[in-house]
Amino acid sequence: MAVIEVTKLHKRYGSQVAVHDVSFTVERGEILGIVGPNGAGKTTTVESIEGLRTPDGGTVRVLGLDPQSPRDRAEVRRRVGIQLQESQLPDRLKVWEALDLYSSFYPEPADWQRLMTDMGLTDRRNTVYSKLSGGQKQRLSIALALVGDPEIAILDELTTGLDPQARRDTWQLIRQIRDRGVTVVLVTHYMDEAERLCDRLAVIDAGRIVALDTPAALVATTTVAGVARPTLEDAVLALTNHSPTD
Repeated sequence: MAVIEVTKLHKRYGSQVAVHDVSFTVERGEILGIVGPNGAGKTTTVESIEGLRTPDGGTVRVLGLDPQSPRDRAEVRRRVGIQLQESQLPDRLKVWEALDLYSSFYPEPADWQRLMTDMGLTDRRNTVYSKLSGGQKQRLSIALALVGDPEIAILDELTTGLDPQARRDTWQLIRQIRDRGVTVVLVTHYMDEAERLCDRLAVIDAGRIVALDTPAALVATTTVAGVARPTLEDAVLALTNHSPTD
């Protein structure tokens, strides 16, 4: 059953087309990865799903609701947890204070103290935001995205800038999110991350989806010149003619 339906989504900024007639669905309980080079339209696409951007054309439905409709917008935000690509909290805000504050925004929030434990932040409950490590900030960001007890979590470049161990720890947290019954949309430019975590990948280039399939199928069906055993990164490079991190 699809919980997100995007149909012919179109968005431009002046003369620049950021997203051109993008269509896809996200099934309940899956982790859908969105990959592609910088400037391909990944963040604009997910911000349109979240209701943070107003499309110029097409439709978006999230759990049957329209994130642009004044009637539906509050319900979408209640049922969808969002971790933005760039998010900051006040430097002096403590971990427990942030979770307690965010939980007050929802009529039926999750138990933020349990979330704090699940995210491995209990020993940092009284630590102010500015003193958290990069990995701890990402853990807190995930917890804040989940504090409303959402049905869908949208995570935008969650592990950018983290060291390898912090990235692996974050991968485990994402698996735990899915195990809680939450559908995940994950924007990433790390192909190892996409391959390990995602059930399907939407490859976006120049505002269009150029491929949508499982990571294994993308590797198996994409011809990479001069490469006998292509990796997922090779396949995405061939599909977009760009490195995923360009």
